[in-house]
Amino acid sequence: MPVKNRFAELLPEITAWRRDLHENPEILFDTHRTSALVADKLREFGCDEVVTGIGRTGVVGVIKGKTDTAGKVIGLRADMDALPIQEATGLPYASKTPGAMHACGHDGHTAMLLGAAKYLSETRNFDGQVVVIFQPAEEGGGGGREMCADGMMDRWNISEVYGMHNWPGRPVGSFSIRPGAFFAATDQFEIVIEGKGGHAAKPQETVDSTLVAAHVITALQSIASRNADPVDQVVVSVTAIESSSKAFNVIAQRVHMKGTVRTMSKDMRDLAEARLRAISTGTAGAFGAVAEVSYHRGYPCMVNHVDQTAFAADVARSVAGDCTDAPLIMGGEDFAFMLEERPGAYILVGNGDGASVHHPEYNFNDDAIPAGCSWWAGIVEQRMPAA
Repeated sequence: MPVKNRFAELLPEITAWRRDLHENPEILFDTHRTSALVADKLREFGCDEVVTGIGRTGVVGVIKGKTDTAGKVIGLRADMDALPIQEATGLPYASKTPGAMHACGHDGHTAMLLGAAKYLSETRNFDGQVVVIFQPAEEGGGGGREMCADGMMDRWNISEVYGMHNWPGRPVGSFSIRPGAFFAATDQFEIVIEGKGGHAAKPQETVDSTLVAAHVITALQSIASRNADPVDQVVVSVTAIESSSKAFNVIAQRVHMKGTVRTMSKDMRDLAEARLRAISTGTAGAFGAVAEVSYHRGYPCMVNHVDQTAFAADVARSVAGDCTDAPLIMGGEDFAFMLEERPGAYILVGNGDGASVHHPEYNFNDDAIPAGCSWWAGIVEQRMPAA
């Protein structure tokens, strides 16, 4: 099953949907226009059921096959939200919303799944049911968690679930996947160092919170270099630091730091949090300061299920001729919540050369649409062949 001719025919139409979505980006759960457009399209296609408001602004469509002898239900998920980035592409369909941009290709994901939904509604050449899932708030809001919390998996008896993400730097329409841990758990922390402020000319009368913060930042790197097993993955990054002093001659009373921790296993996640707390408070105490640590656990590690990954790779090979082994990715992906509830797999589709995701010059490559649509259709038709 190479790229389906039907998707080549639909390419101009799907591209038009994608560019409309790109021009009108919406952030987190505020995907009201996008969700309405998706729901309208699904109804137009003749989906058997269209439900809005799942996970606040998520949309679910149900497509029944010609037969349903085995009672199998497959979920296909695309994310809909954009990023708070000012676009710098200069494209004729660039974002019309200041400070918002589809800089991660969710416009492409949504358009490709709509294309697959249209084809599957036309052909229904499968035995079972397909649930197409359009999710808000992947970019930090946990929309996948919200849709699961609304009972989506049980409500439609979903037995397996599959997702896809475009990947710049890979040949257009090529595929890459890996079993097991794939995308990292993404945690956030804040550290407030409380010292004793004073005049910069009299440091002996102060407890310099800036100096303490510098030592904490350096010491936190020992989590990866000296606490973690060298074959396990952990990233600890302090990404922001702000002092209470705004003057050249004032030693700050307080320093506020923010950062992120990325891990690929529960044990390493627990270790990283414990060591971050101990190092911060211990280092501050050694200087006579106090450290207050706040630690927030975000998306869990996204883990592909072995059998479903092998199947997804086979489908990719049938579409593109090959499917390579993907690397571990220390970015986060809230499809992890769906994979915690049901077996399934997540695959990367090549977006070609160009700016990376989360960059103001990024743009989804419309030439990837036929391959992405064909993979989603192949998941359904090969997993649930017509009786």
